[in-house]
Amino acid sequence: MTKALHSKPSFFSPLLGAYYFFYFALVGVYVIFMPKVLLELGYSTVEVGIVYAAAPFMRFLLPFIFRHYLALTIKVYLLSLLFTFVGTLLFLATVESFWVYLLANLLFGAAMGISLPYIETIALTSLSKSHYGKVRLWGSLGFMGIALWLGRVLESPYQALYYLSAMAFLIFIFGALLTKYDTISHKSAQDDASFSLTKYWAFWVSIFLMQVGFGGFYNFFTIYETSHGISLEMISWMWSFGVICEIVMLYFQGPLLQRNLLNILQFATLVTALRWMILYLFPDSVTLTFASQSLHAISFALYHTAAITYVFSLYAQKKLAQQFFLGIAFGLGGSVGAVLSGQIYGEKMFLVEAIITFMAFVVLWVHQKRKEAIV
Repeated sequence: MTKALHSKPSFFSPLLGAYYFFYFALVGVYVIFMPKVLLELGYSTVEVGIVYAAAPFMRFLLPFIFRHYLALTIKVYLLSLLFTFVGTLLFLATVESFWVYLLANLLFGAAMGISLPYIETIALTSLSKSHYGKVRLWGSLGFMGIALWLGRVLESPYQALYYLSAMAFLIFIFGALLTKYDTISHKSAQDDASFSLTKYWAFWVSIFLMQVGFGGFYNFFTIYETSHGISLEMISWMWSFGVICEIVMLYFQGPLLQRNLLNILQFATLVTALRWMILYLFPDSVTLTFASQSLHAISFALYHTAAITYVFSLYAQKKLAQQFFLGIAFGLGGSVGAVLSGQIYGEKMFLVEAIITFMAFVVLWVHQKRKEAIV
């Protein structure tokens, strides 16, 4: 399966790195700057939470559609790239109308929810664990680069939307070029009756709760810190510092991933609960907020790679499993987390999220015990 890829490593890895770079640069604009842009355009924090629940909710629904009706083929993937770009153009036309902009986010979320699992499956099939991290870190560089750049130059709400469209167009170009490296079967998921979510239900509940706990960070960290007197430029450096730590982890995490993946996931979940407690207890401390951001190396980079690798090992339907990971974690978990954070935004938001994340640790421990019993 990987022989063809290994014969052209000089083409595959740079194309994959470029896709990750622009994909996560787009995510950076969407997550770091757009919530504040919406507030400046007159949205309430509750409306921001609802808008940021739309795209993740679509990512949650998609795997069930693919489970019963569709296969993630090259054609479907290319359409997802196209509609990601179209979605960002619709943002420009609809952002000042809450309900229409919400609908545009549904389309955008659906498109984004298809393309990344497709690429992740190709990457995990074609690259070793250590090489995957070294290519995936280009996504972190894209996220950090856009955070630093827009933190300095962003002057108007629509400027952020122009950057979204530009990133989506570049994702379309590099994503389309990667299709020739897809050597994985596109048979319909319903052909494999062995695929089951309930068999490992505790694992899926845990990754759901983990992402619910991220809701306040992804959607309100910038707003939360500016409300405590931290400048937007300093906050962009905080975001970027977290990504630098993430990059270091992605580069060196290879040996760690040879260990027990469930133990890694449990450790990363506990560290994330500590991270949210730091933000709750010391929101106006620049030093301690930077310290909490350093934990992004564990709570995102190490956790994410360990989780997708673990899911990859559990199921024969690789693409569908990655879709469900994105759908249940970043989809349903992100959607619930966005709505919840919009409702509870205030001084105790990160305390609530620390408790939710600790619950994710407990359920993951239950999963480990059930899996040991099955074996």
